[in-house]
Amino acid sequence: MRSRYSFVVVACLMVSSLGLRAQISDPETERRVNDLLKQMTVEEKAGQLNQLGSANPAAVEAVKQGKVGSFLGILGAKETNALQRAAIEQSRLKVPLIFGYDVIHGFRTIFPVPLASASSFDPALIEQGERVAAKEATAAGLKWTFAPMVDIARDPRWGRIVEGAGEDPYLGSQIAAAKVRGFQGNSLADPQSVVACAKHYVAYGATEGGRDYNTVEMSEQLLREIYLPPFRAAVDAGVGTLMSAFNDLNSIPASANHHTLTDILRGEWKFDGFVVSDYDAVHELIPHGTAASDSEATLQGVSAGVDMDMADGNYVKYIPELVKSGKLQESVLDEAARRVLRVKVKSGLFEHPYADENREKTDILTAENSEVARKLAFESMVLLQNNHDILPLNRNQKIAVIGPLADDQASQMGSWAGNGQAKDAVTPLAALREKLGADHVLYAKGVSIPPYESGQAAGVAAPAPASATGAAGATRDDRPASIPDAVAAAKKADVVLLFVGELAGMTGEASSRSSLDFPGDQRKLIDAVLATGKPAVMVIESGRPLDISWAIARVPVIVQAWYLGTQAGNAIAHTLLGDASFSGRLPLSWPRSVGHIPTYYNHKNTGRPSAPDRWHTGYLDSSKEALFPFGYGLTYTNFKYSNLKVQSEQVSADGTLRVSAEIENTGKREGTEVVQLYVHDRVAPTSRPVRELKGFQRITLAPGEHKTVEFTAKANDLGSYDLDMHWIVPRGTYDVWVAPDSASGVQGTFEVQ
Repeated sequence: MRSRYSFVVVACLMVSSLGLRAQISDPETERRVNDLLKQMTVEEKAGQLNQLGSANPAAVEAVKQGKVGSFLGILGAKETNALQRAAIEQSRLKVPLIFGYDVIHGFRTIFPVPLASASSFDPALIEQGERVAAKEATAAGLKWTFAPMVDIARDPRWGRIVEGAGEDPYLGSQIAAAKVRGFQGNSLADPQSVVACAKHYVAYGATEGGRDYNTVEMSEQLLREIYLPPFRAAVDAGVGTLMSAFNDLNSIPASANHHTLTDILRGEWKFDGFVVSDYDAVHELIPHGTAASDSEATLQGVSAGVDMDMADGNYVKYIPELVKSGKLQESVLDEAARRVLRVKVKSGLFEHPYADENREKTDILTAENSEVARKLAFESMVLLQNNHDILPLNRNQKIAVIGPLADDQASQMGSWAGNGQAKDAVTPLAALREKLGADHVLYAKGVSIPPYESGQAAGVAAPAPASATGAAGATRDDRPASIPDAVAAAKKADVVLLFVGELAGMTGEASSRSSLDFPGDQRKLIDAVLATGKPAVMVIESGRPLDISWAIARVPVIVQAWYLGTQAGNAIAHTLLGDASFSGRLPLSWPRSVGHIPTYYNHKNTGRPSAPDRWHTGYLDSSKEALFPFGYGLTYTNFKYSNLKVQSEQVSADGTLRVSAEIENTGKREGTEVVQLYVHDRVAPTSRPVRELKGFQRITLAPGEHKTVEFTAKANDLGSYDLDMHWIVPRGTYDVWVAPDSASGVQGTFEVQ
């Protein structure tokens, strides 16, 4: 065994070997920005830091006075152009506005929710989807999206887990970079590119109890190894902006945290874009208890590194008097305004401030856009169980389509569905009827899902889901739901498809749940249908893993569909009928119950990891293992892993690990496998995760076909932080796996010298 101090110090405070790519602007951009700053009054500088959420007459007048830098939530090229004219034609310095919107998983063509698209393990296709979203958003006059959300989340009770890429920092980093590239394209000045905004900075996904906006306490090492890497990947990909989070971190609110916003983001990573607060987050420093007034909150926010104030108007109101009193140095204000102006210059807004109003007729919800959404929806579904090979379905069978989500257009869209319209969504029922003919498809809703949990605290109003409020359209079937009708339909059918889960409005912001049970009377419906004895396929539509431990022995087939967007029904029908095979994999570990939370694959070992008695790290009443591991997913065929080879069993600390394995399709159908690379450092100065994802590849093989899959990873990326927060590459023995998920695979070892 080597000494715990046998390692190579690679660099101080590194996150990965992506490189310290400084995002220093070109000299011409800096000259233009500095020339503007010299002409600005303190009030006009503060105005650039002010983002408003409405275009009332007072707001328009503020634009003319140079006191507004941005708007959010203004849609339509005609509407944005009208406001832009006030800035360009009627303000003193003619600085253009930048218009932002939450384009989270599509603008009008809605893609699978981010947690679903992460299941594709296909960054290239995700990037293509964000290009579509950028094209549609810019056609509507937007130039900035409050995405990607790159928070790592290990607690499915947190409603916003649906907006991210799951639990793993490597997968999250790959997807974060892909989304930035998709939104921003080759140039921010491209009329079809939008400025991306990585959010929520930082550690928002670790809120205590899974309760939204709640506090976060964690070590610096955990922050740097798990929660910061996707943000670093976004910065290295050239992201133009970041958004500070609502939560506090180690007792410092994220929007007043100089350590994360300035020391790390600007000092270590050399980020030169700007940071916008989340909605009203600067004002919320008061209830956090770090500021006694909005003036103090303003001083804390801008001094920490929040450059633009979203919605509450504090910056434009208080910064001038803070500068005049000497409490805020004008150089701090100058730097914040410089960052905002820099992004506007890079975005080409000074040359092309107005949107082309004709593009709204040609670039939105096109057939080409829908095809990309359909393909990503195919790849995002995860087949969890397929006993007795019930899937793919026999087209000659009579199928009973049952459940509250089978024909709910709004819930196919998911939460944060941009400017999507529920009427555009294809439901599973509609798609199956189209493919099979109405005479082959029986339908019964069975039950309705209440808009919020019946156990909710008395007197506390829950946000109504989109399907209940009509904000994204209403459900298409308003007939009374009846379990007896569902049972009757099941008895007449050869196979039953149960579409159950959560309404879209039960996920997303302010939608945390203390339970992972199916809401409402869905379990009663499922039990009644299963009692008929007919083969059953349970398709779960949700924004989080639900408690299905009870279903493993009772439901032959389980599919996690998430929310797949406008093409949801087509993708589901296409795959259930075998026109395509499942290829999605879980981007998180599936807990057996709420009592298992947090459950994540890259946990640390303990001093008694395998003890046979009750003192081992587990439970008396349950297995400690996840119900389904991270990276897991079935297809309509089988794959065999063999012949793992490490090219060199000794790798230098600045060298490259090269690993290969043979993958064979041993089934009778073509299939796509997501081959994954994991490593484990056996001895390091700090305890290490039992496995860490370091690579993945999607491969498609015909029956009987085999392929050698090769991975490379820089040894520096296998490192970790020591107690002094130095990034090190420990020397010694490492385990390596090439695997179909985080709990299996073929294994080897290598040495770092």
